[in-house]
Amino acid sequence: MVSSNKLKSVDFYRKIPRDLTEASLSGAGLSIVAALAMMFLFGMELNNYLTVNTSTSVIVDNSSDGEFLRIDFNISFPSLSCEFASVDVNDVLGTNRLNLTKTIRKFSIDHDLKPTGSEFHSGPVLHQIKHGDEVDEESGEECVSLKAHNFDQYSHQYPILVVNFFAPWCYWSNRLKPSWDKAAKIIRERYDPEMDGRILLAKVDCTEEGDLCRRNHIQGYPSIRIFRKGSNDHGRHDHESYYGDRDTESLVKTMEALVAPIAMESQRQALEHKPENATQHVKRPAPSAGGCRIEGYVRVKKVPGNLMISALSGSHSFDSKQMNLSHVISHFSFGMKVLPRVMSDAKRLLPYIGRSHDRLNGRSFINHRDVGANVTIEHYLQVVKTEVITRRSSSEHKLIEEYEYTAHSSLSQTVYMPTAKFHFELSPMQVLITENPKSFWHFITNVCAIIGGVFTVAGILDSILHNTVRMMKKVELGKNF
Repeated sequence: MVSSNKLKSVDFYRKIPRDLTEASLSGAGLSIVAALAMMFLFGMELNNYLTVNTSTSVIVDNSSDGEFLRIDFNISFPSLSCEFASVDVNDVLGTNRLNLTKTIRKFSIDHDLKPTGSEFHSGPVLHQIKHGDEVDEESGEECVSLKAHNFDQYSHQYPILVVNFFAPWCYWSNRLKPSWDKAAKIIRERYDPEMDGRILLAKVDCTEEGDLCRRNHIQGYPSIRIFRKGSNDHGRHDHESYYGDRDTESLVKTMEALVAPIAMESQRQALEHKPENATQHVKRPAPSAGGCRIEGYVRVKKVPGNLMISALSGSHSFDSKQMNLSHVISHFSFGMKVLPRVMSDAKRLLPYIGRSHDRLNGRSFINHRDVGANVTIEHYLQVVKTEVITRRSSSEHKLIEEYEYTAHSSLSQTVYMPTAKFHFELSPMQVLITENPKSFWHFITNVCAIIGGVFTVAGILDSILHNTVRMMKKVELGKNF
């Protein structure tokens, strides 16, 4: 009993008997107002606790991905053939890589950007193409000159029709001409068109037969195409390109290998694999359409540089006035791809993040010839790295690492071969966004401060109001103090 009384003596909240307290209408109203104020302030504090707070700073780039940067892209060129489409990279340090193929894929497309077949394989990079040293002599009628009106007739007549699409002004066409004419004469003598009729070598002047060359998607000169008669269910012709040596001996050897599979029926099965293996490195399927979709990625150094896409060949000439590098960009981004789930988590912190991650996506850059010929389309990209760091359980965790960029594009005439060029320049600084989580104990402390503070202030106001009312009543009764 004594210990219980001692324990009660430390009670900070001594109770006043209810009979000694007095309720008032003003006190009730003030209590309601105080309760509403507590609820409102508690809601504001809870919302502040649940709201993500971040701090942004600009620091020197301390990237963990080394000195190289990955560029992902998916670009469609309605008027650039996959046969000659080349992806090149260079930078201010002197790096110059041409015709990248290891991480690049190409698909032939039509003018509506729809794919026309499976992936177009460029094949292995061959040695420098050898040309003959023959003197350009008159070949007479050994090499047939085809026109638009008789091309289909010849292509249906001969099981194999090999055509040299050339331009008289082309350096490489003129180097090929003597070897081609001599090879045509040899093949004509060995496989007489009237007695044998299995193969014919012909030529087409693309300066005179422009529509015929465009129909066969000829963009570089000379282009040697191999047509096979009725190779599919519709009686159409397979279309292959020849990329081998251009001296007479190599041409004749290749033509004989093409004829061998259609020799006597009893010999066909034994020969069908050998000729194919002998020529597979010098001929590949020709593009089935005049456009190309190029997708993949390249790795570049983190210095100012260029990613360029154009027509390129070490043994063909191009008419720059006919080249059109118009393109549609489906995707273009820097750095590793950010997963949608990770991006949604980042947007929880910063709703505006990711807006400049792929600024060029879905944009079209078309030259409608109103600017003129020889048009290069250039994109100037300024790239800044952004890092978002979140803190969970007193530890830092890198949530996202992305490269945002600004883009400015222009169409300009050039005296050189038209190119689609992407100039990129990386900032030496990076943006660091850090999440600043709030302590739960700080939240509880603030809630207690709100409740206690409102309760105390309401008590003071009630006391002032109550004493003021009593004083006014005494004044009314005429009592002096």
